Amino acid sequence: MADGIEIWRGGVNTWECDEMGHMNVRFYVTKAVEGLVGLAAALGLPHAFAAHAGSTLMIREQHIRFLREAHAGVALHMTGGVLEINADEARVLMLLWHSDSGALAASFQTVVAHVTPAEGRPFPWPQRTLELAAGLAIDTPEQAMARSVSLEPVVSTASLARAEALDLVRIAQGAISPADCDLYGRMRPELFIGRVSDGIPRLIRSFRDAVVSGAAETPKRVGGAVLEYRLIQFDWPRAGDRIEIRSGLKDADTRTKRMVHWMLDPDSGKAWGAAEAVAVTFDLDARKIIPISDAARVELMKHAKAGLAL
Repeated sequence: MADGIEIWRGGVNTWECDEMGHMNVRFYVTKAVEGLVGLAAALGLPHAFAAHAGSTLMIREQHIRFLREAHAGVALHMTGGVLEINADEARVLMLLWHSDSGALAASFQTVVAHVTPAEGRPFPWPQRTLELAAGLAIDTPEQAMARSVSLEPVVSTASLARAEALDLVRIAQGAISPADCDLYGRMRPELFIGRVSDGIPRLIRSFRDAVVSGAAETPKRVGGAVLEYRLIQFDWPRAGDRIEIRSGLKDADTRTKRMVHWMLDPDSGKAWGAAEAVAVTFDLDARKIIPISDAARVELMKHAKAGLAL
């Protein structure tokens, strides 16, 4: 199959939708992680996420395109395949589809490492997995390709000291609970994007006001939506670890705002992870993007942080 094999099927619950009226980003990632379990089985690792697993898959990086809204009650399914594989890592592609229309809802390019469950130590794939991966080879469709973010390797600048120097906004702060962790005691992958989603109003209220002030017609209800995300995980917090997320505006154009989020350890100052998001201001009634006028962009760029990057 050009789009890979089916690895997940389900739908959208009402409680998975947020104040914008569509499925929240954390549940896209939750479903992608569940799809990854199905893809691992197709790669000859059916117990990779079980308590007795001899090896598991650890997510290193995710690139996500949010292409079409998913509302409560819609049917979804996911297909997947392998883009590339080396000695102990692979880049896989998972595609989330609207089952009734066949339209692509979201795409996930995910870099995973083959690791020991407890320590997270990388080691080579089984030969059987390498053989199966060849039969699961897939190409990235145009809709799933990176558009507004780069997927090039980065040397991150994220740290608590750097966040203080850039005066980044603290949008989230808290601790990882046992319920936030997977079977191996590491924070579940949807928590990073979920905590950003919870805290983002702290950063963007004034940004939305600037965009709306320059709109040709003032919408009655305004919200936001994310079009694209790149998330990189440097380490995985465990139960009891503290986290805080520092965020800032990187850039803005005629449609989008690009923001960077750092998940930091407030005790050591190190970075747990870094993310770049491409977001829009959204007319909640018309369900369309509100353009950014020249005047609004000038106002937004007053808040941009020079040198801010992953």
